[in-house]
Amino acid sequence: MGNAVIRVDSLETLTDLVKLMKKFDLTEIDLSDDAESVLLRRGSSQPVMLQAPAPVAAAQAPAPAAPAGAPATPAPPKDEDAGLHAITSPMVGTFYTAADPESPPFVKPGVDVTADSTVCIVEAMKVFSEIKAECSGVIEKVLVKNAEPVEFGQKLFLVRPD
Repeated sequence: MGNAVIRVDSLETLTDLVKLMKKFDLTEIDLSDDAESVLLRRGSSQPVMLQAPAPVAAAQAPAPAAPAGAPATPAPPKDEDAGLHAITSPMVGTFYTAADPESPPFVKPGVDVTADSTVCIVEAMKVFSEIKAECSGVIEKVLVKNAEPVEFGQKLFLVRPD
């Protein structure tokens, strides 16, 4: 391919890279230069990893210290959530409770699920991924609202295991 320069500075560019991956049945694209690095993987349970250019990454300074009198450590989890299993997002994207706006939600509190039950969809770059419960039990809480953005590892549901 030579010394072609590919700037990944827009969602359109990332979408084009995903299309190329599908067209040529690629499982991984790894692009990097002095300013940025992009690693895209398909068909893996691993998250898509994007590293922003150095100036953007440097701008992400640690959070400021807590004000005087504030607790230094986060509060322990609520007792009511003790023993519950969290279903987390395997990727960054948009959370959807149903297959389409006219359909009922996949699950809601009080519904029994198995490890293979679809509990939601997370959409990233026009790719819709069904998220499975990966455990058996009863949905206790839905922690995200429909069409909200979610982060990798963010808790989506709490399940009381069987």
